[in-house]
Amino acid sequence: MEEVPHDCPGADSAQAGRGASCQGCPNQRLCASGAGATPDTAIEEIKEKMKTVKHKILVLSGKGGVGKSTFSAHLAHGLAEDENTQIALLDIDICGPSIPKIMGLEGEQVHQSGSGWSPVYVEDNLGVMSVGFLLSSPDDAVIWRGPKKNGMIKQFLRDVDWGEVDYLIVDTPPGTSDEHLSVVRYLATAHIDGAVIITTPQEVSLQDVRKEINFCRKKESQIFPPTTGGAELMCQDLEVPLLGRVPLDPLIGKNCDKGQSFFIDAPDSPATLAYRSIIQRIQEFCNLHQSKEENLISS
Repeated sequence: MEEVPHDCPGADSAQAGRGASCQGCPNQRLCASGAGATPDTAIEEIKEKMKTVKHKILVLSGKGGVGKSTFSAHLAHGLAEDENTQIALLDIDICGPSIPKIMGLEGEQVHQSGSGWSPVYVEDNLGVMSVGFLLSSPDDAVIWRGPKKNGMIKQFLRDVDWGEVDYLIVDTPPGTSDEHLSVVRYLATAHIDGAVIITTPQEVSLQDVRKEINFCRKKESQIFPPTTGGAELMCQDLEVPLLGRVPLDPLIGKNCDKGQSFFIDAPDSPATLAYRSIIQRIQEFCNLHQSKEENLISS
């Protein structure tokens, strides 16, 4: 995976490809040419499309294999338990889409209508979109360079007919790569409510999480298994809130392999209770964020 400088000025910046931090970046020539910049028309089209989406939440992790997609799926399941709440789950892990498997949607295909691509629905109020639906087989390798990945993310945000949505959950790949830069850039004017960052407590994982927090300095942080106090201490040092801890339960993995919600099989599990507590805190954060925006508009 191409490494993006932690203080990258961004492809749309006047310093793109020219700043000190751009030296040695594999995308330096592309950014300097202006070809990597996002056309204003695309951003405006996405802004218009996102007007029907109330809350937008990114789910990130510094490393792979720490439970990020599992959390994204169960956040979607948990929010969708309220039948009056419309949930959209967008998988932008272009090279490693696991959401179709976790959501029990392997083999499903995307259909196109006059209003755009139609999401694949788990429930009437839970729609999913992933590059995995565009592959002929789950074993197909996706070997794309940055511009093609960016183009796919733009299509997902601009061309999918989500309808009226209360929560859009965006499951991202590990690290800070082209996909992260693209989704933040495309949603810049549509307002992202926050980010949930998943980690395990080992220092080798926490090192990468610190980079993620620097990438989205104003976002939220979520901690996975609670075997040490390292993650909690890190949150204190970086002044970001700890949303909660989810204890490991072997049923989580088994249900993900079956494409089923863990909450149904183990409603009283400590892990389920931890998930529900975290989901409640995320809802409270989104409502607070919305209230602040409404106050700004009214004033």
